[in-house]
Amino acid sequence: MNVIFIEPSFPYNQREFVRALHAAGANVIGIGERPASSLSANLKEWLSEYVQVSSVVHEPSLLEAVTAVQRAVWVDRLEATVEAHIMAAASVREAAGIPGTSVKTAYLCRDKPAMKEALREAGIPCAQSTRAKSAQDARDFASAVGYPLIIKPPAGAGASATYRVDDDRELESVITESGLADGKAVAIEEFIEGHEGYLDTLTINGEVTHEFITHYYPNVLTAMRERWISPQMVTTNRIEAPGYGEVRKMARDVIRILDIGTSATHMEWFAGPKGLKFSEIGCRPPGVGQWDVYNAANEFDLYFEWAHALIHGSTHTKPSRRYAAGMIALRPGRDGQITGYSGVDAISRRYGENIVAAHFPDAGTPTQPVEGGYMANAWMRMRHPDYDQLRAILSDVGETIKVHAA
Repeated sequence: MNVIFIEPSFPYNQREFVRALHAAGANVIGIGERPASSLSANLKEWLSEYVQVSSVVHEPSLLEAVTAVQRAVWVDRLEATVEAHIMAAASVREAAGIPGTSVKTAYLCRDKPAMKEALREAGIPCAQSTRAKSAQDARDFASAVGYPLIIKPPAGAGASATYRVDDDRELESVITESGLADGKAVAIEEFIEGHEGYLDTLTINGEVTHEFITHYYPNVLTAMRERWISPQMVTTNRIEAPGYGEVRKMARDVIRILDIGTSATHMEWFAGPKGLKFSEIGCRPPGVGQWDVYNAANEFDLYFEWAHALIHGSTHTKPSRRYAAGMIALRPGRDGQITGYSGVDAISRRYGENIVAAHFPDAGTPTQPVEGGYMANAWMRMRHPDYDQLRAILSDVGETIKVHAA
């Protein structure tokens, strides 16, 4: 099978998808923005061909590259795993007649107001929301729904450029900061109180074959605003527990409604006083290297499972569910440059067997802002057979390790 893979070298874990496709027996053709000379030795080994384009999200350039490949070989699949690449890949896929996620599905998985409208019409519980194209649209929605509200880009990812608005004064400020005052559309929705988590799947022909549930501590918006917090994302190994039945069913309903075929998915949800509420879905793997966490928890290779699904239409290995696993972000006390760390040796002595991976930037490395995300500065990944014990260990890590900066 001949598979085109978009942007094989950036971000770093993109090469894992290429590795897995090659290992599963695919002939992999890469299309990316970097020169071929910059590819790693492994990528050069795994790729049978590489085509450089000026931008993988510039559809005419991408289509030209894809059709050039098609003139030489039959192309069975065209795959992208980065959120920003999904729409361009879908458009080119349809134009070139290659099977895979449709433009309609890709759009509904990327544009939040359209996504929620389609799912609400199909009976999926979602926050009230709209696409605001003007300042008055936002004011009208606030008047009808009340505060607090969430305002974010219609096609954003994570908590980037996301605002919580609690009153009229804050709304007017965000109208300016978000660009809405200048005509830039935003998604505006009811704030949902409750615990936040996500459910990731590998889906083959619309059927969920692998799934994983992860919890945020605290919720993302808080984690990306408060420097003092060392936020955690913890994946459960108790997925068969009765309490997860409702969210697992919701995920399957969403996949069916949005007509997702063979793909990875990433679905965010809230559970609180108003019950279970769908937040959003991406037709792609999660970010922040989360598949590496699932691999550590389940003693298998999810990248290979994904590749095997694309090429052979089936999965290869069942997840062990032996461990709960998670990551914790460790923030410097201030912006500047890293000067060192304390508490790392103590944590290594206490929990060395539980540590899966860690990243501690060298002294002298510039710090990254809190809103840069979970992997922007130092972080650790850990696992333990008991979910509650893992939570306690991660909390101890957050209280013990200090990232010093000046």
